[in-house]
Amino acid sequence: MSQSKAVDVNIMGREFTVSCTDEERPGLINAVNFLDKKMRDIRDGGKIIGVERIAIMAALNLAHELLNTKSGSVDVGDIKRRISQMQDQIDQVCTTK
Repeated sequence: MSQSKAVDVNIMGREFTVSCTDEERPGLINAVNFLDKKMRDIRDGGKIIGVERIAIMAALNLAHELLNTKSGSVDVGDIKRRISQMQDQIDQVCTTK
């Protein structure tokens, strides 16, 4: 197992240092980018002001999405099928040009 290292990340213009292994780093970077986008979307909506409030709203939205996925409200199989169908359509368009 790799040893944890400090990684500097940026979320909404603020620097944070997070400890993770080399194996965890790509997942951490994906999570940071995802959270940064969610928080910027909330901020850009203009209804919520303040980084702490934006962070709480992002956390609530993500928790809600996670719980809905776990409770079965989201059909992951259907989503995968729809993505596959869209990819097939994209492939067909790209090969016909």
